[in-house]
Amino acid sequence: MPADQRARLKQWLDRGEAQLHPLTFPQRELWEVSPVSVEDSANHICCLIEVQGLLTERECRAAIQLVVDREEVLRLSVLPGRERPLQMIRKSSGINFDFREVADARPEAIEESTAEIFRAPFDLVQGPLYRVVDLRRAANDHLLIFAIHHAIADGWSLGVFVEELFAAYLQVITASSEPLPSAPQTYSAWGAAERAFWKPEMLEQRIEFWKTQLTGSRRMWNSPITPGPPKRWLSTISASLTNETRELARRTSITFFSALFGTFQLAFSEWSGFDDLAVGTPVANRAKQSARETMGYYAGIVPLRGQIDRSRVASDHLRTAHQLTIDSFASAIPFVELVRALGEQSEAGYNPLFEVRFALQNHPMPEVSLPNLSARLSMRSTGTARFQLACEITESREGLEVAWLFREKLFSRRDIGSLDGIFQRVLAGICRSPESRISEVLNQPQ
Repeated sequence: MPADQRARLKQWLDRGEAQLHPLTFPQRELWEVSPVSVEDSANHICCLIEVQGLLTERECRAAIQLVVDREEVLRLSVLPGRERPLQMIRKSSGINFDFREVADARPEAIEESTAEIFRAPFDLVQGPLYRVVDLRRAANDHLLIFAIHHAIADGWSLGVFVEELFAAYLQVITASSEPLPSAPQTYSAWGAAERAFWKPEMLEQRIEFWKTQLTGSRRMWNSPITPGPPKRWLSTISASLTNETRELARRTSITFFSALFGTFQLAFSEWSGFDDLAVGTPVANRAKQSARETMGYYAGIVPLRGQIDRSRVASDHLRTAHQLTIDSFASAIPFVELVRALGEQSEAGYNPLFEVRFALQNHPMPEVSLPNLSARLSMRSTGTARFQLACEITESREGLEVAWLFREKLFSRRDIGSLDGIFQRVLAGICRSPESRISEVLNQPQ
């Protein structure tokens, strides 16, 4: 760190303009067990907000400032520490906002600009660790791009930001001078509560489950994870098949997640040839209302390891997948502590314990309604810096959007298209005939 920067940071601390806090457990994952550098752009997450109506630069700036004043993570940067890095949270901060007139509004040009904004590096020490850019495509046509580092946000946080941004914008256009209501609990306070809860004795109560569950699990691929965001391939599960899957879950007394996850296990096994699968899935860690209303990186990761027996009845397999998720979620501990307790060695380019991610993205998306404005929010599936392959499913009006994220060094688009086809075929087959054996379902024609 340059001497002038060190002097400025010391001045902030001496004056009480900033405070230092330990990293939270999710933040520690990025620094201690991630296979890619924390500076890698694969650790950026993003949402896009299309706005129709008159949106001025001055009003945008004022609204963003209100959100920054409320959300401490938007004033957070990360300093090197003697043992591990520390959060530094400033009492006040300006905003990181750019307003751009778009000369070329073609979709491919907008996509190129979006990717550039999304991938631009953040200064972890100086901050801020987010950026908002308004691409003004026409007089009443705007695309707001919100990019933020994973160290201070998760998918749920994007919805919180959008909700607060438009609440703040409403205050600005009605000439209200009131700040946004204070957060019910700050992210740093949540982190302190988590550290107080996860004492060694509490971790020890759960670690035996994981030793039994994960011992003997092996790496599927020997190729290290390459830097940068993964490639993205999209498909859609029709509304009719989505409804059939919900009915299947109801009839077999399992969750919608378990129906999709159990099917993913079968499809991935058929595609890859692996019958012993360790998959990571995110959990929101926002059981308390106070956490639901605050931005921050709260989400944890839970390993789900299961074996595929093709002689079993498909519905029995789904029930086993359901019980696996219940037991694993009930025994969940911070991932960084799980890796440490199992004696896993962090190795550059490799994620400990599993290489595949499966997620049903069900964090709430806010309904935005403002005078003379209409807005549409879309999320970018990105949070896979630590995995070789991911399946992220999000509900849409058309049914389910399936985002496959993959490393080109290992997989081609044709490979991923094949996997998607198997997944959809197996899902339809189980919905049609849940009492068939797995081998029969896998051999059914499209």
